[in-house]
Amino acid sequence: MSEIGVVLIVGLFVLLLLGVPIAFTLGLLTAVGIWMADYNPMILAQRLIAGSTITSLLAIPGFILVGDLMSAGGLSKRLVRVASVCFGHLTGGLSMSTVAAGTFFGAITGSAPATTAAVGSVMIDELEKRGYSRGYGAALSTSIGPLGQMIPPSIPMIIWGVLAEESISKLFLAGVVPGLIAAAGFCVVSYVYARRLGIAREKRPGVREILAAIREGIWALLAPVVILGGIYGSVFTPTEAAMVGALYSLVIGLFIYKDLQWKSLIPLFIKSMRTTTVIMFIIVVAYGFAWIIASEQIPSQVTQVLLSITSNPFLILLLLNIMLLVLGAVMDTVSAMVILSGVLTAVGTQVGLDPVQLGAMVVINFAVGMITPPLGYSLFVASTISGLSIEKVARNLWPFFLVLIGVVALTAYVPAVTLWLPGLLG
Repeated sequence: MSEIGVVLIVGLFVLLLLGVPIAFTLGLLTAVGIWMADYNPMILAQRLIAGSTITSLLAIPGFILVGDLMSAGGLSKRLVRVASVCFGHLTGGLSMSTVAAGTFFGAITGSAPATTAAVGSVMIDELEKRGYSRGYGAALSTSIGPLGQMIPPSIPMIIWGVLAEESISKLFLAGVVPGLIAAAGFCVVSYVYARRLGIAREKRPGVREILAAIREGIWALLAPVVILGGIYGSVFTPTEAAMVGALYSLVIGLFIYKDLQWKSLIPLFIKSMRTTTVIMFIIVVAYGFAWIIASEQIPSQVTQVLLSITSNPFLILLLLNIMLLVLGAVMDTVSAMVILSGVLTAVGTQVGLDPVQLGAMVVINFAVGMITPPLGYSLFVASTISGLSIEKVARNLWPFFLVLIGVVALTAYVPAVTLWLPGLLG
């Protein structure tokens, strides 16, 4: 590896271990790399600007705003109500309702922390009232967060589609089956947990109660239909779908459910802007870092090192997934994907992975990172909502974590899991 490559890689780990924020780490190393390579300093500004002008990234602030509007506008709690009515009478039904609500909410916002926050804020207390431990409720709310990154629309899928120049629509579809498998696995955990502790089942709701919940929640249930139906019906692009979803959530929250007040809009918009700013700042500087990494041919060098360990595609995939899981636990998803996109694409090509399958595998691995200490954002959110320490929440995570590891394995080694639905799209 070149001298510049060594400095960049070692510098990255040293600065992260010292606690330097990832955006500043990447910006500093990009500047150092350009200086060592004796490039024109203006290239730094050009790379930063290039990273901020990718049209597809406009979907990110849109879906972040969708999540905030749904939470504040009452759509999320009505989704929870519908899920509770449908599943509450089963063994582990309230826990399954939480999974179902997370699946619905994830199919609207595309964000793991937003899914955990919206559903967990309603369900953790309810689960505790019905006999579940608070640690279990917090762990379950943490675990459903990754569903927001697997099931379309998914903000990380959008970012990967931009980086790898792959169809975002196909990447969206690639996450559907893994997301549903994960949700089914969580339901199995819910059943076993409730059965083992003897948690009483809810009273079976009558037809009138079911219809009342559906009637009240119909506008919330229609949100994924509007957003995803528009994308796959070729009515609008994923970026336009984010804006349509935000407008839909705004209108429903203000004029139909009326949980959203005009005076609360400015603080809500500011909150969404702050979240967007953090993500976009990381993307912009990471884009510059990825450029200097690529210009020094570091991805191909890392690929050669990996392939020198073994030529067995099964083992290469195993090593790749272990690496992604570890990095997902210690790095921000966005910056990790931007930094590693060149390496991962090169390795994927060498082992014959379909680019769409590779993208789904990368995103799902980093989705697992959202619940893994020390940088699991969904873990932080659930800890804050529940009032429990991160350690206590993490101790209850292991059965859900095993389900997600199983999904990672299926994604890596069974191509049909990710490629069947995109294949139907053509």
